[in-house]
Amino acid sequence: MRRVHLTVGVITLVAFAVTGMIMRTHNPRLRDLGDDIRLMYRSRHIYLLGSGIANLLLGLYLVPRQAAWRRRLQHAGSVFFLAAPVSLAFAFFTETEHGLAFSIWRSTLGLFALLGGTILHFVAAERAP
Repeated sequence: MRRVHLTVGVITLVAFAVTGMIMRTHNPRLRDLGDDIRLMYRSRHIYLLGSGIANLLLGLYLVPRQAAWRRRLQHAGSVFFLAAPVSLAFAFFTETEHGLAFSIWRSTLGLFALLGGTILHFVAAERAP
């Protein structure tokens, strides 16, 4: 599972760089657009960075627990962490152009996936021998 997290983390950080280039070369320039659209681009861009860093760190430091129930919690948390960048990348490409008036369920789903994965990994590691 560590290798999967590491791979997804690196790919997500590359996607972060790509979305940065998209924002830099956007036509019309982002600074010429409304505040709400600029906010949507920047926030979705930063969300992608956060999910990439989280997966990269799990890829570097994840230690499988001995107890079966802890490993299952870790596995479930990992599924959430791996789903988050996918949802957040879709959010960058679908939610940004419409500003705050558009449905933001993709980014909400991605952020809650990060939260859920964090909680599950925390419970799996809490007071583990």
